[in-house]
Amino acid sequence: MHSKKQTPEKYYVGIDVGSASVRAALVDGFGTVVAHAEQPIQIWEPQPDHYEQSTGDIWAACCSVTKKVVSGVDTSHIRGVGFDATCSLVVVDKQFQPLAVNREGQNYRNVIMWMDHRAVSQVERINATQHRVLSYVGGVMSVEMQPPKLLWIKENLRESCWEKAGHFFDLPDFLSWKATGVTARSLCTVVCKWTYTSDRGWDDSFWKMIGLEDLVEDKYEKIGNHVLSPGESVGKGLTPEAAKDLSLPEGIAVAASLIDAHAGGLGVIGADVKGHNLPCENQPITSRVAMICGTSSCHMGISEAPIFVPGVWGPYFSAMVPGLWLNEGGQSATGKLIDHVVRGHVAFPELQAKAAASAQSIYTYLNSHLDLIKKSLPVGFLTVDLHVWPDFHGNRSPLTDLTLKGMVVGLTLSQGLDELALIYLATIQAIALGTRHILETMQAAGHHINTLFLCGGLSKNPLFVQMHADITGKPVVLSKEVESVLVGAAILGACASGDFASIQTLIHVEKSVPSAQPDKSQHRFLSTLFLTLYVI
Repeated sequence: MHSKKQTPEKYYVGIDVGSASVRAALVDGFGTVVAHAEQPIQIWEPQPDHYEQSTGDIWAACCSVTKKVVSGVDTSHIRGVGFDATCSLVVVDKQFQPLAVNREGQNYRNVIMWMDHRAVSQVERINATQHRVLSYVGGVMSVEMQPPKLLWIKENLRESCWEKAGHFFDLPDFLSWKATGVTARSLCTVVCKWTYTSDRGWDDSFWKMIGLEDLVEDKYEKIGNHVLSPGESVGKGLTPEAAKDLSLPEGIAVAASLIDAHAGGLGVIGADVKGHNLPCENQPITSRVAMICGTSSCHMGISEAPIFVPGVWGPYFSAMVPGLWLNEGGQSATGKLIDHVVRGHVAFPELQAKAAASAQSIYTYLNSHLDLIKKSLPVGFLTVDLHVWPDFHGNRSPLTDLTLKGMVVGLTLSQGLDELALIYLATIQAIALGTRHILETMQAAGHHINTLFLCGGLSKNPLFVQMHADITGKPVVLSKEVESVLVGAAILGACASGDFASIQTLIHVEKSVPSAQPDKSQHRFLSTLFLTLYVI
């Protein structure tokens, strides 16, 4: 992020609201994370497939982690703040106070999380309309998007929530409002999750057709009629109240936000890879896919012209990189799935004890255990008789079937640590096979992809990284700066500060290195498995 008018004493704050925690980073003028902090946030699951959060809890965590990362610097040198967050739905009343999104009437629980699947009936009816806006979400809207959730609120909480609501925000936009007092929405959120288009805006006929005509009648005030490009400065910067909350000076530039996966994509997809003999070197940025791997995974591919990919969201214009079209594939449960499988196994207490005794994380210990039991064969061959179908929370891409369930084939009566390690490996392989399915669908539609750029929590797991290289047959690249999502958020703040002309001047600042090359023998073996599961 260094430029002629830039000095190392200028800093930018990136704030990332993930599914389970809030993180903040102080990033210097060279794109280096100087300080980093994290704090968990609460998730309520009042019934199956209902996931809720609290904006009060989230904002308190934002303030806590920001205070930590700026405590060691002169805050007068901080030039901008950028937010990213999960694409969850926030509801507030006309006085901007939280409104309950639940039948219990608990107003502090005013966020329907992205992974909430309560609106199954609503999304089925929306998709049955075959409205033209659906062509920009892969042909089928996801239950994770906002229109079905809005319709669910109207049909189930009409008096207690719908009629009292003053604003419906995507969580990234709520954060920029909380910081500035301005209700502007980000082009990223409204295009990717709300059916807005950068050329036509809102489509009145869609909202009327699905039974939400009242949003049209109020001229879209409740869902946003002022849209800004990501990185554009919002209002007059931090309000006095927000500045006090965050321990930052009043008036610091605040950027129009991004969805968390898009911030990760922004932080990593343009990384400098010169000198590593990668297939994407000296090739356009459109030859790359950024994969953001956390609780879920998102696969971000960009193109100069719109590409319509069945079952893959988009094409979205300027939703991540200005001037380029975005397609977004995804898997609804990846990190969450691995945790679910490992922690639910009968041998988990034994794993926990042994990992603690060796001062390792449970996943580092499992990776080491797999190396011990693989003997002379590559580790990927250990699961020749054990296979997992990973759609425990439905399939987001490219099958777009939220009713799909998970499956494990090849179980025995054994219950020891070896078996736990094997099902852990098979789960990671299943996720990587799903990634290959998404990539091949994108390529069949017109994308030309030769390299994967990974970031997010799962990219810190070398087994996860290697299996993606072996199964897709493509090299995997990791950024030298491991917190790419936070760097992406900080890039927004840097752009909003006016220190740089545009986002395009900032996305090539990161340095990256090859992390995994495909193992040819494992690629052949795992390709046979892919053809068996996904093609035959």
